[in-house]
Amino acid sequence: MFLSNLERKFLFIFLLMPFQVQAILNLELTQGMVGALPIAVVPFEGQSRVDDGNNIAKVVSADLQNSGRFNVLPVSLMKQFPTNKENTDFNQWKNSSVDNLVVGKVQSLGQGRVRVEFSLLDVFKGTENGANQNPIALTQTWEINSKDLRRIAHRISDLVYEKMIGQRGIFSTRIAYVTVQSRGENKNYKLEIADADGYNPQPILISPEPIMSPAWSHRGRKVAYVSFENKRATIYVTEVATGQREKVSSYPGINGAPAWSPDDSKLALVLSKSGFPKIYILDLKTKALQQVTTGSSIDTEPSWFPDGKSLVFTSDRSGGPQIYRVYLTDGRIERLTYSGPYNARASVTPEGNKMIMLHRAEEGYTIAFADLNSGSVQLLSRSGRDESPSLAPNGSMVLFGNEYGVLGIISTDGRVQLRLPAREGEVRSPAWSGFLS
Repeated sequence: MFLSNLERKFLFIFLLMPFQVQAILNLELTQGMVGALPIAVVPFEGQSRVDDGNNIAKVVSADLQNSGRFNVLPVSLMKQFPTNKENTDFNQWKNSSVDNLVVGKVQSLGQGRVRVEFSLLDVFKGTENGANQNPIALTQTWEINSKDLRRIAHRISDLVYEKMIGQRGIFSTRIAYVTVQSRGENKNYKLEIADADGYNPQPILISPEPIMSPAWSHRGRKVAYVSFENKRATIYVTEVATGQREKVSSYPGINGAPAWSPDDSKLALVLSKSGFPKIYILDLKTKALQQVTTGSSIDTEPSWFPDGKSLVFTSDRSGGPQIYRVYLTDGRIERLTYSGPYNARASVTPEGNKMIMLHRAEEGYTIAFADLNSGSVQLLSRSGRDESPSLAPNGSMVLFGNEYGVLGIISTDGRVQLRLPAREGEVRSPAWSGFLS
């Protein structure tokens, strides 16, 4: 079974170039915010300070530091190690120029279960100047299996971030990506999911044929993707917890670019069953298929508006790749981008008034942020070799790839930048999950 010329063109657009070897990701902060908030994360009582991947204080410290919005005090500069407000010398922390403290302890309950206690303390409210004010900004207790310590650490980071920044944290989310291992002329493709910081990678599919376009359901329970394992493009949906897999689209020609509706009941996708790549919507329960766009243009890369009433997509109907919006109630289509000769791969922010996209500028292919009201475009990345932007569920960060196989993360205000380089090769086609709880 051979791919048609149209399928080969479609495959080239998404794969772009060969890449190789299995990836273990390692998050690195390359640019943080000026004036980041000073905070200390004290080692939790009941845990050694060895970084075994489950050390709560180390995970929380890394999360907050890597967000670019916090300046975390090193443990080596700490002069005391409190576990609650009663044994905290707030004046000493004030002298260390720390505004807030994360403290807590881990207690064994037996049979593999532990109790985790955590508090966020306001240093000023604990000093004499803040007398008669409660220094406890947050406090919470969990009883969990010991294997879930890292998950709780990310949850603590989310709580601290939301309390101090005023926006829901994304440390408990996950990412999906594709790796390829080259063995002579043969390639081994792998679809993996991992924590947002690159830890705990788990394979979803391993195949000698290409895998592309992973897309998370908004609740983070399923991943849709395109696989060529049967020598033709097919869209599958896999249940992450069980590994159960369902084939949802295998029409002749292109089956590509799946995108979940906000309520996870439908998939927008690209099919060429009518002769040209067009946008369709598949009802996952009834299997009913609705064609959304028509004509002889190439329409691809659909993504939903947050209200589920319209889609953005990439089309060459004006002569080159640009972003359009189609309203599902009446089929009306409007062009959204006019800046530059190439705009593609758009995702709309949760507020519905901005979108991130791949934009060709003087530097080359960059990640850009577009205001849907004014039409203004702000460049976020500058390498000129970027691809596949994926928006975080809180709209604050963008995960993207580049032709060197290194994933990047950049804030939508451009002030925070991180890298997720693979220690043993290259990764591509990243996708950010929704909130998992």
